[in-house]
Amino acid sequence: MPLFSPNRSLLSPKFEGYKFAPLEYGEVTAHHSLAYRISQTNASGRAPLSFQEVQSRVLHNHLAVCGQSTRAAYIDADLRVVLIDVNETTLAPTLKAVYELPRPIQSTAVESLQREYPSAVFVDATSLFVADGYGSLYALRIEGDRSAELLAAYKLAIPAETGSAQASAPFRLHRAASVSGQGVVVVLSSKHYPQTAPQEPAQKTHKAPPVRFDIWGAQITLPVANSSQTQPLQIVWHRRGDDVPAYTAYDASRQAFLLVGSSSYLPIDVSPTPTYEPSSDEIAPIPRKGENLDGVSTPGAGVPKPPPYSWTQTSDSVTIAIPLPSDTPTEHIKVAFSPRTLTVLVEGTSTAGATIAPTAEIPVAVPRFTLKSLWDGILPGTSVWTFDRAAARAFGVLTLHLDKAHEGTRWPQVFARSPGVPGEEEEVPETLDPSELYAIRESLEKYTAALREGTDGDGLGLGASVPSLAEGERDDEVDLSVGKAVRVTWAGTGGSRTLWPGEGDGSLEILSTPLPGSAGALIPSLVAKNGLDGVVYTLKDGSSVDGPPVWEHTSTYSALAFVLASKRDTRFVHHVAGRAVLAFESGASELGGNVYIYRGAGPKEIWAKQTVLKLGGGSAGALLGVGSMEVQGKTIILGLCEGELTILHDVL
Repeated sequence: MPLFSPNRSLLSPKFEGYKFAPLEYGEVTAHHSLAYRISQTNASGRAPLSFQEVQSRVLHNHLAVCGQSTRAAYIDADLRVVLIDVNETTLAPTLKAVYELPRPIQSTAVESLQREYPSAVFVDATSLFVADGYGSLYALRIEGDRSAELLAAYKLAIPAETGSAQASAPFRLHRAASVSGQGVVVVLSSKHYPQTAPQEPAQKTHKAPPVRFDIWGAQITLPVANSSQTQPLQIVWHRRGDDVPAYTAYDASRQAFLLVGSSSYLPIDVSPTPTYEPSSDEIAPIPRKGENLDGVSTPGAGVPKPPPYSWTQTSDSVTIAIPLPSDTPTEHIKVAFSPRTLTVLVEGTSTAGATIAPTAEIPVAVPRFTLKSLWDGILPGTSVWTFDRAAARAFGVLTLHLDKAHEGTRWPQVFARSPGVPGEEEEVPETLDPSELYAIRESLEKYTAALREGTDGDGLGLGASVPSLAEGERDDEVDLSVGKAVRVTWAGTGGSRTLWPGEGDGSLEILSTPLPGSAGALIPSLVAKNGLDGVVYTLKDGSSVDGPPVWEHTSTYSALAFVLASKRDTRFVHHVAGRAVLAFESGASELGGNVYIYRGAGPKEIWAKQTVLKLGGGSAGALLGVGSMEVQGKTIILGLCEGELTILHDVL
């Protein structure tokens, strides 16, 4: 049984889209300048970064939020740990530099490793772990309004049996969790530096050498004893994968850590399943419909033939567009409406699908409908037809306007199905905009030109669309690229490899991870791509430590993948389960810096609400971190920019 299975009763196949619900910007946002500015500049080392490393740095969240209080922290450009305390009454933040991390001395004469961004994680409101990005971890205690006290400093001492060429390496903090009987376990990630460099391929290639990453679970005993000496971290478990985890969580009911990334994270003594790559002799082109790869190409071969008509609908009408040669006399067109049938006859056609030709070379199929049964009833007295001749072009458009007898009823197709009837036409999908009849005529022009000249008309279709969310706004190549393919891996707190039935079977495409902080981030959940929708899977508590994980489909964000496909500058996509999905733009350009809030809707609702607010960009600088807090029963959202802290309230 698959780990992730959608509940069809929670899907909304009739969903129409998102309606804009504006908020008074000045009433829900507050901007505060940063006295301690943060920077995303991170240039060190001489070796170039791999794609995975670049992507990890782009998506790195520089803001750490304490889930049990109204406290957050970040590390500024001068390696100062800056504490943010939000007043529960006024929501005004107080910023204070509580500790300055030592800056390592680096020499240009010595080869240095690429550093990581500084990172921090809270254990509770008074305990904070900070990684400087160079390879050191600091345990800080924060009491009242005083500066933080350094309790201990740690180094990542990489065991020799891992096959690493480095005794230590820069690392990034992902999570800290209190584990019963073990104190605190922090999850770290670092780049793996193999002892033997990968062999150069026999032939030069532009493909980058493979890069792997180590995921560490390090135990720190509480309370942390004061020590002036740097100590090695006590490693309790170790995994290795092909990417930095996109999301981590701790499940106390199963006493295991959840690792979500583009690969499985396995012990080094477990070989990953090899991927099959076909040789050049095995790669062959896939023929298009009707294409003969073994034969001699002929003019027009492989050119998609437009369907005989295109159609769209509103709540009270159906519009059908039929292309006809522009020189067709109006008196040759016969249209008759009845409450349940439609008749369309064009003089010169005697059978369904017969052809007439604007030129002797290019025949055009014209549909012929004789008392053709419609899917639902119409009002014949108010239904009309028009013919746009467009004499300057080869094709005009015959447009039929049918008034629905039952207003509000959505038609899945124009005509009633007649199973088993010979010559029955294939149904044509609905298109979106009835005003774009010009595109229909243009499609026919290009199609016939391809037939005459033998040029490739691939991609020219008539009405080949997606119901409700239509061709004019959908780009299949872009929509298919939305989401990140991930695998789910579990690691037991004691280092055991936790593997349950179904784990690792295929991959899951996620659109969103929980918003860091206290707003719904305590219960692990993922928003996965299901067609055009975003399906929320929530992890249920285990009945025992050995109980396999159960992911329950709890809600759906309809058409989420479709709307996210239009966002080109998105840095973070997070959700508050059951309430909203938030897409944050990076704000690197003058026009960006927005947060798009998509609210949830029930399975029977056809509309949902969308809100857009300015969060970063411009003088505020790029958005580098986000988080959430619960203040007096309300959720506030923090956006950390290079020069500004923005707080959103009363938006969820």
